[in-house]
Amino acid sequence: MATPEKNSQQPTPPANWASPWIWWIVLIGLLLWNVLAFWPATEVQADLPYSEFLDQVRMGNVTRVKIQGDVIQGVFDEPIAWTPLPPLAVAAATTEAKANPTATPAATQIATQIATPVATSATATDISAAGTVSPTLLAKGKGIFAWFLPGETQTEAPPPITYAAFKTTFPETVGDADLMPLLDEHDVEVEVTRPPSPWFATLLIEGLPLLLLVGFFVWMSQKGVMGQTGNALNFGRSKARRYTGEESPVTFADVAGEDEAKTELYEVVDFLRNAEKYHKLGARIPRGVLLVGPPGTGKTLMARAVAGEADVPFFSISASEFVEMFVGVGASRVRDLFEQAKEAAPAIIFIDELDAVGRRRGAGLGAVNDEREQTLNQLLVEMDGFDEHHELIVMAATNRPDVLDPALLRPGRFDRQVTMGLPDLRGRLGILIIHTRNLKLADDVDLSVIAAATPGFSGADLANLCNEAALFAARNNHEVITMSDFEEAQDKVVLGGARSLLLDEHDRKIIAYHEGGHALIAWLTPEADPVLKVTIIPRGQALGVTEQLPEKDQYNLSRSYLLARLAVMLGGRTAEEVVFGEITTGAENDLVEATKLARRMVTRWGMSDLGLAAFEADSEQPFLGYEMAQGRDYSEATAARIDQTVEQLLADRHQIARDLLTDAREKLDRLAQALLEHETVGKDRLEEILGPRPSKEEQA
Repeated sequence: MATPEKNSQQPTPPANWASPWIWWIVLIGLLLWNVLAFWPATEVQADLPYSEFLDQVRMGNVTRVKIQGDVIQGVFDEPIAWTPLPPLAVAAATTEAKANPTATPAATQIATQIATPVATSATATDISAAGTVSPTLLAKGKGIFAWFLPGETQTEAPPPITYAAFKTTFPETVGDADLMPLLDEHDVEVEVTRPPSPWFATLLIEGLPLLLLVGFFVWMSQKGVMGQTGNALNFGRSKARRYTGEESPVTFADVAGEDEAKTELYEVVDFLRNAEKYHKLGARIPRGVLLVGPPGTGKTLMARAVAGEADVPFFSISASEFVEMFVGVGASRVRDLFEQAKEAAPAIIFIDELDAVGRRRGAGLGAVNDEREQTLNQLLVEMDGFDEHHELIVMAATNRPDVLDPALLRPGRFDRQVTMGLPDLRGRLGILIIHTRNLKLADDVDLSVIAAATPGFSGADLANLCNEAALFAARNNHEVITMSDFEEAQDKVVLGGARSLLLDEHDRKIIAYHEGGHALIAWLTPEADPVLKVTIIPRGQALGVTEQLPEKDQYNLSRSYLLARLAVMLGGRTAEEVVFGEITTGAENDLVEATKLARRMVTRWGMSDLGLAAFEADSEQPFLGYEMAQGRDYSEATAARIDQTVEQLLADRHQIARDLLTDAREKLDRLAQALLEHETVGKDRLEEILGPRPSKEEQA
């Protein structure tokens, strides 16, 4: 497979208007400014015990206090000399008080004794003998109180400091109801404020948003929006991935089942290889090629194969990648994509899922998507603006060509539409050969049989089938992939994965007769597809499945074939009525599909008594309100006749199914009994139970 490479043709992005180091200087400056602005101011204050604070108030030496929460700050009338209390001394005093409740008076006096210088002739024993501090406390605090103990580390107390202000802590736990009367009695000015918030939290709240904003602009200057490299202008750059065919190119040999499409695209390949030959003749190659087909038919692979065959750069992008929430971004990306492709010409631009941006303008109700429409307008302008000698081709893929804007499909833009349908028998065989090249197959694997058993499969379905078969082989510990692995994989893909449901005997009997009714009607109706298998094992969302396999690929469906399909669809519900005299919800999907088919027969294909007129009765409009704006092309009376005809068609098929099941009741019972015993009945066993299948001549 081709590998993506970096686009060497992209223009050099413009230089940033500011270097990264300038942003860092601005960021650091703002950070310092915030720190200095919110750093708390400090003032020299004495850290007083609460009792000392009360003493100063009683002595009339306090003029003003400020209460913030449990913190009391104030100013002395006359400055005092105060020796700071060592924190460890307070801790030791508290510990001693808890350990020796009887020594509480001595512990209480610690602050006073520490604050008062002790005579140099006093010793630890003298202090202990005086009964002021216990020997235990002195032992624990030796070094704490060393500065006032003679003969120890230090014999002189530090000099006291004069303070004009103080700070203390209010005892919130015990409270003090006498504080305010005491302050009022001594004419102390009282100011009460809220507790200040932490400066760091304030810094985060006030400064962090600004820092994040600055950081965001720094990031945008270094890396563009949406993770692209370069500066912020890359927001409007194209996201297309560029591929070259230098390493393992994808060619037409890797695409099977689309021979007609290959034939049409060979012309494009030859133009990209030998453009001068066409220019000399004055010929103009189609500017745009639209690949149309159901999902899974290999449209993207075919575009890659065209680029690989021509050996030119391949720019791949999904149409949804053009559209953003900002109007104008998609148009900018379209311009950038075409500029890159023109510089790398000859080249191919491939736009996948074109309907995501190329939908019809002005259709339906609701708000207009200005961004999508501007992107579409720019795409139209770019495809019109090709120089005839530009060796550039736009390829696009869609499975909804009916919703595209007519301006895209006119000559001069997408000149050519290449239809990629579901592969036929030979195409399926070729696809299976490609997808099994790297698989270890057993000798009993016959790819032609698998191809014949998978009508209606797309290339993606067949690739999935091969992968599922390999997974089943690995799960069963097989050395190679056998035919039975492919059969199990096909059952899983077509019928769904098996489920283990605990059903009672009555429910199993209903399901057996329901599936037996489908199988018996299909067996007795020559126009219906042959029955391949019947099972009452729950698979997917179904409680049982009747699998039919067409004998060949069908492109035109006859009326008799469609009537037979209606009868088979109604066979399960009819069997419940005949056998049990009761109906269940198990026929819901059968009734829905039968009604859709009958309505199409009446309104689109003229297979009823209404004549040759076709009515768009069940057309699916992709645009909201489009049908309301267009109106209906038939009257209410005709609509009533359509409904009556559909009902009559279903009723006739229902009666035919009832007659067949009533006449073949014995066969129905045998088939249901076999399903209850074995759960799955194959084609050979069906012939043993039901007898040979009647031919059209025998029925006639």
